[in-house]
Amino acid sequence: MKGILGKKIGMTQIFNEDGVVVPVTVVEAGPCVVLQKKDKTTDGYEAIQLGFKEKKEHRANKPELGHAKKANAKPQKFIKEIRGVNLDEYELGGEVKADLFAEGEFVDVTGTSKGKGFAGAIKRHNQARGPMSHGSRYHRGPGSLGAIAPNRVFKGQTLPGRMGGEKVTTQNLQVVRVDTDNNLLLIKGAVPGPKNSYLVIRSAAKGK
Repeated sequence: MKGILGKKIGMTQIFNEDGVVVPVTVVEAGPCVVLQKKDKTTDGYEAIQLGFKEKKEHRANKPELGHAKKANAKPQKFIKEIRGVNLDEYELGGEVKADLFAEGEFVDVTGTSKGKGFAGAIKRHNQARGPMSHGSRYHRGPGSLGAIAPNRVFKGQTLPGRMGGEKVTTQNLQVVRVDTDNNLLLIKGAVPGPKNSYLVIRSAAKGK
């Protein structure tokens, strides 16, 4: 298992070797700094803590400054842990760059989905609408709320509410191209989140 942090730049399309157009998402992957190495003896599990995008020191609080100082680094804007890695391959304060992945590899990309605001049950939960004619007065409502006997609405009932802004992972996306000079990964297809949002890119858990 390996992973890196990045920022979604946007989408474009490129031609592969066969001349076929491939839609890709451009991700600025790294350079990330290794802020901490966690092992089973002290933390109960093994992981590395990566930081991405330096933060101005006057915007960081004392704990953030002290934590970064242990790795001889500057405070970072986006910090996440990557589990299941080989700790011997990483040094405290070392850098992780886009060349961690190669063309043809499959990855899982985790991000925060676009916020859609308040949405009805049809858009939010893909429910069907009611009749639109013949005197029907019920068109886009949430429908039945459950059984009568309990005299209450069960937890988890699909109702209108705030949509999006959730943690989403898209699995088994192929790395089409790696630009080591500019630390860019071109990943086939779409990844969660709007432009300039932060992402976590890991090796595909299910593999290909």
